[in-house]
Amino acid sequence: MSSFNKVILMGNLTRDPELRSLPSGTTVVNFGLAVSERWKDKNTGEQREEVCFVDVDAFGRQGEVVSEYFSKGKPILVEGRLRFRQWETDSGEKRSKLSVTLDRFSFVGSRQDSEFQDGGSGTGSAIATATDDDIPF
Repeated sequence: MSSFNKVILMGNLTRDPELRSLPSGTTVVNFGLAVSERWKDKNTGEQREEVCFVDVDAFGRQGEVVSEYFSKGKPILVEGRLRFRQWETDSGEKRSKLSVTLDRFSFVGSRQDSEFQDGGSGTGSAIATATDDDIPF
């Protein structure tokens, strides 16, 4: 049977990206993403919100760009795939979690808020997509 593993999320960084290098020399950046959903409760009429926190790993040049241009609170659109991890703690407890391995990302926000813009009027909206083959810098 075929399978398909694709995730597209847009949210805000929950912490500054953490840049490090693997023993192989590959750069990896880890960051947290908060994705929220808002709706009006049918019974009470109150506004409700549910937040989902996701860990994201970005490798190579894309990770370096995320580390350079993003910080806690900044919006980002990520496209990637789910990765399941399992490990055992020092006390012997088994742990597991899902995370996203980044394939591509997009800058999201107004032009005046974006450091990557090269001038312009500073009005309107900016979305610039980046992949390993097409970094906009």
